[in-house]
Amino acid sequence: MNCLEASSPPPIRELGTARLTLRQWQASDLEPFARMNADPQVMKFFPALLSRTESDAMADRMRALITERGFGFWAVELEESQAFIGFVGLHIPAAKLPFSPCVEIGWRLALPPWGQGYATEAAQEALRFAFAHLELPEIVSFTALGNLRSQAVMRRLNMRPQPETFQHPEIPAGHPLREHCWYRLRREEWQS
Repeated sequence: MNCLEASSPPPIRELGTARLTLRQWQASDLEPFARMNADPQVMKFFPALLSRTESDAMADRMRALITERGFGFWAVELEESQAFIGFVGLHIPAAKLPFSPCVEIGWRLALPPWGQGYATEAAQEALRFAFAHLELPEIVSFTALGNLRSQAVMRRLNMRPQPETFQHPEIPAGHPLREHCWYRLRREEWQS
């Protein structure tokens, strides 16, 4: 049995950095999360904006997965103000991807905190947890080809771009965001 096949629910983990807390979702996160998911600039590289109902359901799923596994896409808040700014974390994609099975690292932040290094800082802590605590052999990340901001975060995390792209199976054929690139980081690379 590996760390992802626990026989009993693991304790819910919270992570932190000097500026950020990665934690379980709270009811107070739902309204700012819904605003974020309805922001065309934040959602530019996702197939559609989310309604309040869809956004709440997404937060509920992320909360449930953290409860089940002890990790997931954590809510991120600023340490100084406790303001919710988005999510960062680890996820096991349900979609069958060319590199499945895998654990991905991902993020989505509200627009005001962009450009301050929060996504990279939180993702570095999530990687530390993935490799040092969960002892995962590798982490992947993927995004639409045009999402250069997310690709820049992947590079800052020392993830390596892979030469082949893929058609994301959950995005309709012909959609301009269907073609994705992907990056990977192996545990031994992270350690060095």
